[in-house]
Amino acid sequence: MTQELEWFWLCSIPGFYRRDLAALLEIFQTPQRIRHMQARELEKLTFLKEKQRRSLREHQKSFDMQETYHKNRERGISFISCEDEAYPRRLRQIEDYPFGLFVKGTHLPPTGRTVAIVGARMCTNYGRAMAMKLAEKLAGCGVSVISGMAYGVDGVAQAACLKAGGRSFGVLGCGVDLCYPREHRGLYEQMQRQGCVISEYPPGTQALSSHFPPRNRIISGLAETIVVVEAKKKSGSLITADMALEQGRDVYAFPGRIDDPLSAGCNALIAQGAGIVTEIDSFLESLGFLPTKKRKKRTNIVLATAEELVYSCLDSRALNLQEIMGSVDLPAQQVMSAVTSLQMHDLIEETAKNYYVRK
Repeated sequence: MTQELEWFWLCSIPGFYRRDLAALLEIFQTPQRIRHMQARELEKLTFLKEKQRRSLREHQKSFDMQETYHKNRERGISFISCEDEAYPRRLRQIEDYPFGLFVKGTHLPPTGRTVAIVGARMCTNYGRAMAMKLAEKLAGCGVSVISGMAYGVDGVAQAACLKAGGRSFGVLGCGVDLCYPREHRGLYEQMQRQGCVISEYPPGTQALSSHFPPRNRIISGLAETIVVVEAKKKSGSLITADMALEQGRDVYAFPGRIDDPLSAGCNALIAQGAGIVTEIDSFLESLGFLPTKKRKKRTNIVLATAEELVYSCLDSRALNLQEIMGSVDLPAQQVMSAVTSLQMHDLIEETAKNYYVRK
């Protein structure tokens, strides 16, 4: 936990972005050494602006990482550093992976099969229909949908996935405690129940236009496949597609009329070699996505005392084994046995290695 708190401290410095943190780590190697740097060392960091130096000095003096960390947990906000086992392996493989993720919701960032659906904010009825149909089908195949919770294709796809009973994960360009856009409050809250919202920016960070291009690399980094539904020639969706290609991801696009500005970006991607989606079922089949069988209804289950204790301490917020053991007065072996039994009864789920939630 100590190392995790150090990363939390580092990723919470106001006004510092990934490139700034990377530059500091290149010099000082660890978050601890950055936190304990002397004033004379700070003055030598000429790549920092004076405003950033003041922010870092103030952060060193007044930021209580333990108190803030636990207050965030009470608000349902968790933090996962790049060294944590729960950090998504797929995202960790990209060159400019975030050093930490702030997460709000019932599940940790996805590690299984995932597809990012992105597209125009001012989408057509056709784009809306295709995004909805693709997302619904993916949910039926047990595939998670990732996007940016934006207007248009992004939000439509994520809402359709959730309505179909699937999981969706929203990557934000602001803190996870803020809903952006505000009109998507219902989607924001439902996503936390059936997935989570994710950001590399600390809680309280406002949505700025400069935050969204870097955010897009996380959308593509978390996904194994990216699908662009509608996009203009110059759009955030194409930025995501370009980042996906740099990351070695598969990119697909829906074709459109050559005289339609909202299809110009998709048609350009296809001309450059992106895969083409002409029929959704065959597209899903080509990726190996098959519809999942409907889960049988649970019958009344009688739990042993240890199972009851473990089950009672779990809720919609993921807890790891250490936290569970700290909440129940049971030997470690009994806790692990109870967790296994509850999984077999289909009452709890492992959302990441050694992290569990109620179903």
